[in-house]
Amino acid sequence: METFKRTPQQLFSLPQHFVIPLFQRKYVWDEEEQWAPLWKDIRRIADLKLAESASSPQHFLGAVVLQAYEARSANVQSWNVIDGQQRLTTLQLLMDATSAVLAERGASKAALQLDALTHNPSAFVSGDEPALKLRHLNVDRAAFDEVMEAPAPVDYANLDHQRSLLARAHQYFTDAVGEWLGAGDDSVPRGDVLAEVLQSNLQLVTIELLSTEDSQEIFETLNARGTPLTAADMVRNFVFQRLEAEGADTAHAYARDWPFDTPFWSKEVSVGRTKVSRNSLFLNQWLVSRIGEEISPHATFTRFKSYVNQSGTAMGMLLPILKEQADLYERWTAAAADPGRELNATEMAVYRMQAGGIELLKPLLIWLHEPGRTVAEDDIAAVIRVAESWVYRRQLLRLSNSDLGRVVADLIASVRAAPTAELPERIAGHLSRLNVASTYWPGDDEIRTQLFTAPAYTRFPRPRLRGFLEAIEDSYRAETGQPQVARTGLPIEHVLPQRWQDTWPVDDEAAAAERQAHVNRLGNLTLLTTSLNSKVSNAAWGTKCRALRDHNTITMTGRLLTLADGADWSERLIDARTGVMIDALLSIWPVPAGHQGTVVDRHAKTADGVTIGDLVVAGLLAVGARLKGRRPGIEAVVGEGGTIMLDGKRFTSPSGASRHVSDGRQVNGWLYWSLDDGRSLSDVRTELRTGA
Repeated sequence: METFKRTPQQLFSLPQHFVIPLFQRKYVWDEEEQWAPLWKDIRRIADLKLAESASSPQHFLGAVVLQAYEARSANVQSWNVIDGQQRLTTLQLLMDATSAVLAERGASKAALQLDALTHNPSAFVSGDEPALKLRHLNVDRAAFDEVMEAPAPVDYANLDHQRSLLARAHQYFTDAVGEWLGAGDDSVPRGDVLAEVLQSNLQLVTIELLSTEDSQEIFETLNARGTPLTAADMVRNFVFQRLEAEGADTAHAYARDWPFDTPFWSKEVSVGRTKVSRNSLFLNQWLVSRIGEEISPHATFTRFKSYVNQSGTAMGMLLPILKEQADLYERWTAAAADPGRELNATEMAVYRMQAGGIELLKPLLIWLHEPGRTVAEDDIAAVIRVAESWVYRRQLLRLSNSDLGRVVADLIASVRAAPTAELPERIAGHLSRLNVASTYWPGDDEIRTQLFTAPAYTRFPRPRLRGFLEAIEDSYRAETGQPQVARTGLPIEHVLPQRWQDTWPVDDEAAAAERQAHVNRLGNLTLLTTSLNSKVSNAAWGTKCRALRDHNTITMTGRLLTLADGADWSERLIDARTGVMIDALLSIWPVPAGHQGTVVDRHAKTADGVTIGDLVVAGLLAVGARLKGRRPGIEAVVGEGGTIMLDGKRFTSPSGASRHVSDGRQVNGWLYWSLDDGRSLSDVRTELRTGA
């Protein structure tokens, strides 16, 4: 057995076969857990090289175990892949996808370099066998071979295995590389840099066995069920080894300056769908605040070690600073968990992130409070308001957070030397210039259009929705100098009950459909100090109104009753209150004057499906536009809030409107409705997605 550290160039350059045996599990890596983090790390390195950074960063991909066996064709060296088949497969898909994009953009030299790492020369290919260097013998063989040998550009929609994770990974990397390269004249030199990164700035450890060695024993040892070391464990070992080398009293330093072994810091916390120890998470966020680069959780230790070595700061001086910021972070967390505390801007930001299920702004908060950086509290509050507006406006539209960590790191790097009084304006300017779907700052019109008819109660996770309602309530209370609302998990009440049919009757099916469409809208929701019993909650408006008036201490509920002003609660009042509450949210998290949230690749943000509202916001469809049905004489009109008006009713989707005129039958509304110029709504949707 021999162990080597190799780059992809060193590993794949020779004619050879890497064979994934029949018994290996199928490919299971996906976008959220593996593809996107890998691409972020590669893009980070490429961006640094383009910026001519003095450092030459390497990204460690992990270990693979290979076992030699006799060549079976064309005298090509062959290896069985004993462990690491997921990362080798992903790396080959990435290099092949990149090669195809580079060839299409005219970077032919770089494309050929990458192609040489995925395909063997024809002189070393026997008969009808594929030229691929990675050979799957398991259930993935057909899908892998198909996408890797498909002519560029790959027509993914017509692949036999288009739904396989292998084809989806290849398409993901094709899209990601294309977006990163851009459409400008610099796409070729950018492509050359990316090809260099893929060949030389990634590293794997290869454990290479002879054919006579027991590969199963090696495999079991590598995959033993021991408890893995966390990033905090490895940082701790490094810190105290360094302190010992500096001649420090390590026992004293541990007792005084190492906070991370307490239950608070050892607790696992949720970050997205994964769990990580809080100490490892903090160390990652602290590093981002120091370096101004996004750091993969898997790279926390290696980047910490690199940062210490490059900064030249003695560990005896650095550790007390780390401790000071860790203690402050712990105090923020404790304050955010206190339901009756009057929170300052930083503490409220921590609470709202917890409610929203995110950690995005923590590096920015740590940076703002870095020892030696004196930022006025008003400026800190203003920075937080700007950053929260960017994040929570995107959450209101259910846009992805996956690329926002990079922007936060870029923000820190770009304003590090700015005068502290200019930070709010500088950060707002930076965010205003973002114009791609994955990171842009939505404007007022888009929020109003999308949120007006949205079923808010089912659209957002309950803690996030409660956080939005609490923000509105606190803004109302601030107008009269009242304290913040208690953050005790207040119940969210539907004013028009979810079970309204018995006590809130309507005259016909059309009215019933309209009423049901309003039940979960923002304007029909309020906070209560205590839950109503089900009988009162579902009672007629007169009974429920009295209960709300007699037992309410929530300002927004009081304003609701004032809005009703003795009238029955109705769809009209729900619409009116929805508009008022949206205005409150836009005021809490404003954008700079004139900011529209222009997006150059708007089609990319429609992961949840294009809506009529998307077409209106994009300027492809106008409110008041006439829609014609397939059947003669059937017409509808595009209404406010991204709706379709038909027979005096409001529909939130084309299919809902087409079903109404088709006796309840399921009909594809995007194909059913067309404009006066003959284009179907499906055609208009395609224009949005393709940017045509």
